[in-house]
Amino acid sequence: MTKLNDYDKAVETYEPVLGLETHIELDTNTKMFCGCSTTFGAEPNTQVCPVCLALPGALPVANKAAIEATIKIGLALNCRIAEWTRFARKNYFYPDMPKNFQTSQYEEPLCEEGYVDVTVDGKEYRVEIERVHLEEDTGKTLHMGGATGRIHGATESLVDYNRAGIPLVEIVTKPVPGTGALAPEVARAYTAELRDIVRALGVSDVRMEQGSLRCDVNLSLNLPGDEWGTRTETKNVNSLRSVERAVRYEVRRQSALLDAGERIFQETRHFQEATGETRAGRSKEEATDYRYFPEPDLAVMEPSREWVEQLRSELPEPPRKRRERLQADWSLGDKEMQSVVNADALQLIESTVAAGTSPSGAVKWWLGELSRRANESGEELAALAITPTQVAQLQGMVDDGRLNDKLARQVIDGVLAGEGDPADVAAKRGLEVVSDTGALEKAVDEAIAANPAVADKIRGGTHAAAGVLIGAVMKATKGQADAGTVRQIILDKLS
Repeated sequence: MTKLNDYDKAVETYEPVLGLETHIELDTNTKMFCGCSTTFGAEPNTQVCPVCLALPGALPVANKAAIEATIKIGLALNCRIAEWTRFARKNYFYPDMPKNFQTSQYEEPLCEEGYVDVTVDGKEYRVEIERVHLEEDTGKTLHMGGATGRIHGATESLVDYNRAGIPLVEIVTKPVPGTGALAPEVARAYTAELRDIVRALGVSDVRMEQGSLRCDVNLSLNLPGDEWGTRTETKNVNSLRSVERAVRYEVRRQSALLDAGERIFQETRHFQEATGETRAGRSKEEATDYRYFPEPDLAVMEPSREWVEQLRSELPEPPRKRRERLQADWSLGDKEMQSVVNADALQLIESTVAAGTSPSGAVKWWLGELSRRANESGEELAALAITPTQVAQLQGMVDDGRLNDKLARQVIDGVLAGEGDPADVAAKRGLEVVSDTGALEKAVDEAIAANPAVADKIRGGTHAAAGVLIGAVMKATKGQADAGTVRQIILDKLS
């Protein structure tokens, strides 16, 4: 069993240094070097051609839309856009890579020297971007016949080449020192900010659960004042929560090894979603191992400055500015807005408000009940089986007096279980607030008869005692009575 240090103890002794490599599949209609469709979820090996299967004699042609999208990403990340760039061949063997090399960029990336600013726990951190380059994705290996979908225990492995050749942007940070105990949170905040920037550009859906945004997490530890330690790279982490967990686990694991006098090996590791652990993969290659050389079948790219400036003029509102605007529009304090960002709820709340409810109502549900459920299930908030429109409908029913918050939480149960929209669930389960005055008066009369001493107190002017009778009525109506209406009926009868 892997020995782990206490996290707080580890960061008291060692300084973590982060590095993040993020791969983003671009939302183009066709692949990077051919005309095959990029639609997600098609039957295996139905979106392939001689070019993306690397058949003899097939020649690539670069996708202009992908180049344009990459330049936009670079501009949004404050990068310098190269005046001269070209593709290279990155040579290595892997079963899901039909050419046995990847067409990528090496010494001449399209975008360099940018940065992203993120705020964590009230402090701003600048994450410097080393490069943004364009390449093609690989296919996908499917391990069949086992219980886990992994190679261990599988009876056979199949390859789907639909994804092979899809335009892929890789964004590589420089090492990020100085984060201290907040390294996991900084890694998560950077990944979230990057995702929001790319989403705002409209060049990718950046859906981590579908693999269109994948993060490789590099981490090393060193004693204060020492040189940076040996790094590990945790591959293909596919959620914001997992990025944070992967950093935290590696800090605990590496610090325990260093305390024991053992060495850290430079290697790739794989994150285990079920346990939050990382496990060793293979020793990490250096750039020389890939034998890069210029791609002879593709022309050099020379983006004109006029084109670059035109693309700059088309950039949307930066996510940071958008958050500041929405915070003012929604009248939220700094701490409440930070909670929205930390919960990854900004887009959900904005969509809920757009669907017709108040900011306060949207914030209440997404940061309250729904965040609690997401935490309990270990899901991302956006992965819950409830839409912003449904949350707006739910709050609308509360505003109209058809539901109280207790009943609304039961309606959420039904929506998450796939029983339909809030109104459908409320009708099927009989959950709406009882507004029939006659029925409420009958329930009040029964409560008074069952609690004569309490009724006498109220007649004597102790109105606070009405709470006992309200509770009895709520119990009798299974929480479906409107408490304010019940209170008024009680006071009318006994005052």
